[in-house]
Amino acid sequence: MQRRFLPSALAIALACASLPPQAQTTVYRWVDKDGKVQFTDTPPPKDARDATEKRMGGGYVEDSQLPYATQMAAKRSPVTLYTSTDCGDLCRQGRELLSRRGIPFAEKNAQVNPADAEALQKIAGGLQVPVLLVGEASVKGFDEGSWQAALDRAGYARGRLPGQAGPRPQ
Repeated sequence: MQRRFLPSALAIALACASLPPQAQTTVYRWVDKDGKVQFTDTPPPKDARDATEKRMGGGYVEDSQLPYATQMAAKRSPVTLYTSTDCGDLCRQGRELLSRRGIPFAEKNAQVNPADAEALQKIAGGLQVPVLLVGEASVKGFDEGSWQAALDRAGYARGRLPGQAGPRPQ
């Protein structure tokens, strides 16, 4: 019996479309030692090439549905969260803080993507995570007060509007 497989991108899109509204998943794309492109929900092995990570799902909203202060702050000072696969509670707490405030952010995994690791090295002078980048300002490690202050200085709204879903991934 011959098995039929959907093209990888279509399979991922169908899987993410079937997620509950508040569910969120991470999909990894990488090239294995035989040159085949792989899509998985687990981090790639150490010998993988061209690894990328994408967060999908989560009931995200369009920018136009974000508070005006958040829209303007995101244009002036976009937010990037540098993480790693094994960052644990500190990265989770950082994501939760950004989500509570309804802040759109890009998440970059320095452990999976060499380009992200290089960018993190330039920004923070090392590969320790998490690192929050708000515009040009960076905050090393997770300290809620420091993160709140950096987001406040950039003009981000202190919280979501009533009924506002989380920000869309970037």
